Amino acid sequence: MVEPPNVTARPELLVRSWGRAVAVVLVCASVALLLSFDAVYENLQRALTAAEPGIAAHPRLGAVAFVVFAALSAILAFFSSALLLPAAVYTWGTTVTLVLLWLGWLLGGICTYALGRGLRRPRGEVSRTSNKIDFYLQRAPGEVTFALVLLLCLALPSEVPGYLCGYLGVRLRMYLPALAMAELPYAIGAVVLGDGVAHRHIGWLVAVGFIGAALSLLALRALHKRLEPPS
Repeated sequence: MVEPPNVTARPELLVRSWGRAVAVVLVCASVALLLSFDAVYENLQRALTAAEPGIAAHPRLGAVAFVVFAALSAILAFFSSALLLPAAVYTWGTTVTLVLLWLGWLLGGICTYALGRGLRRPRGEVSRTSNKIDFYLQRAPGEVTFALVLLLCLALPSEVPGYLCGYLGVRLRMYLPALAMAELPYAIGAVVLGDGVAHRHIGWLVAVGFIGAALSLLALRALHKRLEPPS
């Protein structure tokens, strides 16, 4: 039996999305403010300088550990690899850090996709999960297109799209390219933020915070508009 759509879910999800966007901007602005103090920046530089030899002495292990932490951050909502980014950028540079972060996020997305496939049920038998997942499961069209998968990956927290696509039976050859395209701008933004912290690029911290929040909200608006039932 198909359960009726949860009409209260959308306002709640929108409030949470706005809250998350505001939180991102506030965190970036707060970090930028802290870095404007010479004492804070000098202590950060000492910490990064002290961490660099340890990472450089075990380059492969350090890279693998960073990818694993990035993958976990894409699987678990409460887990974040953001604190590792300044040290990674300081040690490896922006290009290597970007590749490792992007790879980790892709691996995390594949894991959540596999979880969704494992829990898949016949269409119409929607299990009771969180309001967020329930909301999108009940509104997904019968045929999921690449554009919709891309919007899901752009608009929703990283742990949600993989589960949804796996549960809905989206083919991996559609999901993975969409995930890679969607995660790339966020990975670039995250690395720019890490570089901004490591090298005191205060303007970039604030700018990327606003850009990332705006991109997420615009994608969410486009996604909800696409999923709206015909009137």
